[in-house]
Amino acid sequence: MTDWLPIIAPAWIAGSLLALLSAPLGCLVLWRRMAFFADTLAHGTLLGVAIAAALSLPADMGVGVVSALVVLILMALKDSRLPNDATLAVMTAVLLCLGLLTLTQLTQQQANVLGYLFGSLLDLDWADLPRLAVLIALGLAFLAWIWRAQVQLATFEALAIIAGVKPRQQQLFFMGLLAGFCAVALQAVGSLLISGLLILPALTARLFSHSPTRMVIFAMILAQCGVTLGVWGSVWLDIQTGLAIVLTLACGFFITFGVQKLRRA
Repeated sequence: MTDWLPIIAPAWIAGSLLALLSAPLGCLVLWRRMAFFADTLAHGTLLGVAIAAALSLPADMGVGVVSALVVLILMALKDSRLPNDATLAVMTAVLLCLGLLTLTQLTQQQANVLGYLFGSLLDLDWADLPRLAVLIALGLAFLAWIWRAQVQLATFEALAIIAGVKPRQQQLFFMGLLAGFCAVALQAVGSLLISGLLILPALTARLFSHSPTRMVIFAMILAQCGVTLGVWGSVWLDIQTGLAIVLTLACGFFITFGVQKLRRA
């Protein structure tokens, strides 16, 4: 075990840092009913990385550009005749196909496709942690700044508007933060599983929480437990770290849901 510790420790710390932001952000995603949008952005990160690699640009820049384009396209596609969930499903499929097509055409990136899809958290080392910690701290600070307005919009939008909250501005703030998290979490769990890292801890916490504050606290605890068990379990079972983390969180959700159902029965 001591031989593995230099590899596992940075990945464990990085996953724990991501969980600090994913838990409250996931709660907002649920409250604002934007799970499909989060999934679409997560799939868009793959195309962003592919474009950045093709143009020899930083991956964060490619992800940022694609995320902004996704927001603009969704706003242009907004139509009363088109259901929002159907539009998001189409965008998700298109972004995933374009991302995979672009990556597989880059011979130097073909070996990394699975890492982009399912994450490669164990590839992180100690030198990557300071940058990640700064990004997470900035994300948490920004989330704290918009938190009150976001909760007001999620609970009662009409009263929030009367109180002076600007819905369109706050929506852009939230989308931007969500896009930034997707870019940071890409290496941890991959583009296919980012929505699982976001939503599963919040969804599980919702089963036994009776207030927003408790839901956020429980979601943070569950996310930390899922990351810890997932990172160590991926080493013991020799599987992708992102898969292990999301499957651990999913098991926690189904076990909690099943236990509560049995108690009620």
